[in-house]
Amino acid sequence: MKRLLINGWNYVLLLTNGVMAAKYWLLGYVLFILIPAAVLLVMHTQRSSHILEEEVTNTMLQTLKQASINLDFQFDSVRDTSNTLFMNPKLAEYLNRKATIDQQLESLKELRILVDSAETNTNVFRVRLFVNGDRMFTGERVNFFTQESLKNWPWYEKVMNSGGAIVWSGAYLESYIDQGPVYIFSAARMLRDLHEYDQISGVLLIDVAEKTITDILNKIKLTKDGNIYLIADDGQMISNQDKSLLGKKMMEGEPLSTISLHDEGVVRLLDDKNPRFAIYTKVASTGWKLVAEVPQSEISSRAVALNQFSGVATISTVTILFLLLVFILLAMIVRNMNRRIQTVIRTIKRGGIESLDDRTFNAGGDFKLLENSVDHLIHRVHGLMEETYQSKVQEREAQLRALQAQINPHFLYNTLDTINWIAIGHNAPEISNMINGLAKYFRLSLNKGRDLVSVTDELNLAKVYLEIQQSRFPKSFEVRFDIEVGLDDLEMPKLTLQPIVENALLHGIRRSKGKTGTILIGARKEDGVLLLTVTDDGIGMDEELVQSLLTQPRPSMKSDGSGSSYGLYNVNERIKLFAGDHYGLSIHSTLGEGTTVTARIAYKEVAS
Repeated sequence: MKRLLINGWNYVLLLTNGVMAAKYWLLGYVLFILIPAAVLLVMHTQRSSHILEEEVTNTMLQTLKQASINLDFQFDSVRDTSNTLFMNPKLAEYLNRKATIDQQLESLKELRILVDSAETNTNVFRVRLFVNGDRMFTGERVNFFTQESLKNWPWYEKVMNSGGAIVWSGAYLESYIDQGPVYIFSAARMLRDLHEYDQISGVLLIDVAEKTITDILNKIKLTKDGNIYLIADDGQMISNQDKSLLGKKMMEGEPLSTISLHDEGVVRLLDDKNPRFAIYTKVASTGWKLVAEVPQSEISSRAVALNQFSGVATISTVTILFLLLVFILLAMIVRNMNRRIQTVIRTIKRGGIESLDDRTFNAGGDFKLLENSVDHLIHRVHGLMEETYQSKVQEREAQLRALQAQINPHFLYNTLDTINWIAIGHNAPEISNMINGLAKYFRLSLNKGRDLVSVTDELNLAKVYLEIQQSRFPKSFEVRFDIEVGLDDLEMPKLTLQPIVENALLHGIRRSKGKTGTILIGARKEDGVLLLTVTDDGIGMDEELVQSLLTQPRPSMKSDGSGSSYGLYNVNERIKLFAGDHYGLSIHSTLGEGTTVTARIAYKEVAS
């Protein structure tokens, strides 16, 4: 029972400490997460405003394009009606200058039926035919008019020059004797006498009530204060709610040029008092541009609203996740603390502190027991430190002996240097070059007794070795290097590359029929691994030999390069000891074509 009370009290203490610790986590959250996140959010808001404006205007453009499709449908319906009348033979017969009165009357009967049928089209407000004054019923002024009465029409010259194609007029006010004044569009086309084709016999107008078009435009709800209208490529107003603007030029300069050159897009209208965007798209059937002028302030307000929503959502999500993480970690700490303490105590007991058994039920509970255990461990550590000191003394003595052993390499360097000068004195450059190469080789290979060298030094060692072999086998092989930049600060095991290069030369190229060839040495980093490759175009090997090279130790080769050993087994084992079993050599060889050996090494950064 006493034990349970002690454990319960310890649990309460742990919970209290966890809650106190949480306030520092919250403070850290505010300082290192919340404030930086707010700063980044402000920066993101500023940078993304332009992007959001583009997204908003693009959304509006898609809505405008849908309205343009609806307008095309209306105008195309009128065009089809015009084509039906234009191609009707009764119209041609009526317009024929040589037609008799009877023929005209006969044609008019069916032509009247055709006109009445056309006007049943909901998109067609009126069909009007302007012909020579000698035709019957030209004074009717409902469907038939004299051509002379149309000559003052603003679009008359354009219709006469169109060669019979449809010319669309902008919205204008027309007074009908049976309807009164109405704003309409007209699809006009010139008519020719089919028997005398050079003679113009009339003009066909299909009128469309502007209300049919404005009803479509009024359904477009882009912004509260936006304005939607139709303009021609020259900037002339075709249709607008403000009728006083009809026929006037609404745009000029760069915005007009941009709208004229492109089928759709967004341009900024430069106006210091009322900055706004013009979103436009082409009405294919007429060539006009459907334009929506939107105040920049409304688009900016949408962008700001989207940014604010995104920012609040981000901050809220981060806060909720962090608090959830805090409480989860706190619960885990409270749950696992006793178990961790017990684990530490059991570990200490297994270490040989038997006296702890007498103090298992101290009044202080597990924490007091842990403190006592640490006291005993401190005494144990003092003893281990004394042992470590003795080991360091012995290690120092070993280093002194190693420094003494370096006298022999220095003596070797000095002796080679003396031989080099003697060779120079006897004018023997070949001997001098060989001695210099050999001295460089020993310096790089010995590396002051260190087991690790930089990648650059390892490549230089292979280069010096090949230079020595060039003197031994002149003009028998060529060497190329493919070295990635940035390998100077990496370390690798010493004498890894040189045995592979030696194997390529002596067992690949020198055993080929011509005893000549090329060696390619490459080095690069890939996914945190250093890759060294040596490729030769020598005799190659069969698959059985390739499989055995890295799995079976082979006898050492002779000094002349002959023998059965390829030295690759030892290199492979050294790499595995240095980096682990996931690294080492791989060999790809084709008999008669050559061999590629690849070394995969977990490199280390050179200590500064």
